[in-house]
Parts: sequence; structure tokens; C-alpha cells
Amino acid sequence: MEKMSLLQFCDVDYAYPDGKQALSEINFSLARGEKLAVVGANGAGKSTLLLLSCGIITPTRGYVKFMQESLAAKNRQKFRGATGILFQDPDDQLFCPSVQEDVSFGPLNLGIKGEELAERVRESLAKVGLSGFERRIPHHLSVGERKRVALATVLAMRPEVLLLDEPTGNLDPRGRRELAELLYNMPETVLLATHDLELAQTICSRVLILSQGKVVAGGYAKEILSDEGLLFRCGL
Repeated sequence: MEKMSLLQFCDVDYAYPDGKQALSEINFSLARGEKLAVVGANGAGKSTLLLLSCGIITPTRGYVKFMQESLAAKNRQKFRGATGILFQDPDDQLFCPSVQEDVSFGPLNLGIKGEELAERVRESLAKVGLSGFERRIPHHLSVGERKRVALATVLAMRPEVLLLDEPTGNLDPRGRRELAELLYNMPETVLLATHDLELAQTICSRVLILSQGKVVAGGYAKEILSDEGLLFRCGL
């Protein structure tokens, strides 16, 4: 039985307000439970694609569908909590005096309180290997720990799809290995934007290559990422 497609891009173009074309003719689908990597050099359009995936911006042509419905303005609120985005810099997501308050922030704003809120915090921190960090001060943590706290803030919302923007950026080798293992073992559906080809091949079964705003290749990660000529032409 074919897995349900959670996210679809159908002939999507996106141009910035100044007229610069960021993405052109983007077509792909993401199935429930799948981990898909979108790789490309800086400026290829990866972050723009993630913002389209969660409805922060809307296509200038074509459409994005989530759970078979258009992710248009009228449906945006309906699917607001269905996608969770992890930004490249964890300090863009951590702003509270303690880890517990940061992880609680999203669910609390949904009206979740009491034991259910406490359970979400415990569950999310356990998933990222940071049980017992509730009282820690976020800006006293290492970059790798802050990345994982930021991921916990997303997981606490229990999204259908995790959108990860360069999650291994600024991490040392040990931090990269730990995060890669964590992401590999997560059951959540993942759309990963990165130029870390090792991470893409480690955690994702399928990959798309973006170059100058267009998908130039797609398929099984091991096959696509072993094509040295293709990677060289795309600045990877």
C-alpha cells in the first residue's frame, strides 16, 4: 500500500518582492514517515523551499498541498501546527530563561497546561537526549545542546513534518555525529535542507538537488550523492 503523501509541491515558482527568482518549476512529494533531503550550494533556494513548506510564504505560481489540501491563506491556520521548522541558528528559537520555559512556550500558547504540558516537555527532551535539562539556562549550553533544545521546542508541538534547515551548521564532528544519529532514529517525517552531504546520505533515503532554484536531479540518496560530476556541477 502506497504511503500517504503529506506534502506536495506542484509546479511551484517563487520570486522575492524585488523580482529575484528564487525557485522555478518545483515538483516533488513527501510521504508519511519518509526522510527527504534537499541539497544544494548556498543560494540554491533551500531555505525558501522550507518556508513555502510551512506556509510562511506562498508561491507566485503553482501550489503547495498538505495532506491533500492546498496550503493557501485560507487553510494556513488549519495546518499551522502540522509542520515544525528548525532554524539553522538555535539562538533564533531560544529566548526564555530556562530550557523548560523554551520547550513549554509553543504548547502553552496552544492552551496546553498542567500535567499534559509537563509531559510534553519531558517527552521532547527525552527524544533529544536532554532529560534533566529543564532548569538549565539555554545560553550556557554548548552549540550542540542548544540545537537539540531547539529541536525539542519543535517536537513539543507534535508536528506531522519536521523541516530542518542546515541542522549540523557550526557543529563539531562529535556534535554532528550525535545529531545525525538522533535524526536517523526519529520516526517523524523529515524534510531536510542542507549542503552536508554526509548527513543527507546518513538519515535520508531520497534526495533532491537544487541548483539556481531548480531541481536538477532526484532519486535514491546513495545513487545521487555518489555522482561526483553532478555534485561538482552543482557546487557541492
